[in-house]
Amino acid sequence: MEFAVIAPLFFLLVFGMIEFGRMVMVQQIITNASREGARMAVLDGSTTADVEATIQAYLGGSTVNGAAVVVEPDPPSSATYGAPVTVTVSVPFADVSWLPAPWFLAENTLTATTVMRRETVQ
Repeated sequence: MEFAVIAPLFFLLVFGMIEFGRMVMVQQIITNASREGARMAVLDGSTTADVEATIQAYLGGSTVNGAAVVVEPDPPSSATYGAPVTVTVSVPFADVSWLPAPWFLAENTLTATTVMRRETVQ
């Protein structure tokens, strides 16, 4: 009888911890992916396609699919010396949840932005 009363609450708590842990993990992964993309974007001759390929390769190793990438300015090589280049990676949490129907965080979109200064010859 006690188990029947406590089990739903226990499972809700366990699934909530799994869901929240996955969210924190994916947030860290896309933060690192945006850093890798920004490192590529500030180099001479880099293109938006190079940045997106770098980010998708990083995310592919982490089984995070469906991420949107925004690079500003586009193309990043159009930025002048020392100008900021911004790389933003975002993914809806519903696309990366381990649960078949994410209850707790399904409405959230995880976003990471990195800004680096353009490295080029003056």
